[in-house]
Amino acid sequence: MNTPVLTYVTFLPLLGVLAVLFIPQQSKDCRNLIRGIALTVSILVFLVSLRIYNGFDPGISGFQFVEKHPWIPGYGISYHVGLDGLSFWLVILTTFLTPITILSTWSAITRR
Repeated sequence: MNTPVLTYVTFLPLLGVLAVLFIPQQSKDCRNLIRGIALTVSILVFLVSLRIYNGFDPGISGFQFVEKHPWIPGYGISYHVGLDGLSFWLVILTTFLTPITILSTWSAITRR
């Protein structure tokens, strides 16, 4: 069975958002905890995207890692994602740069 890698890359950051929502703002280490969660989730997303990197075949034209699931079948609405050659590199680049960006701004942002 194929692993829904694109769904993981797309929705795994929402788990980080849910974790951050439950952190009390009065907490002493609130900022460091939020930064740690953001960094951890972004690294996890990058590691999941490595599965895409290993499984992508540039010799195949069209979409790869295609996922299609009915969402609201009564109206013909479905969840349908896939990667082509261009979006493959954009996903890899984004998931690679996100942890680097979080680390580079670790001490730069002090308010808000």
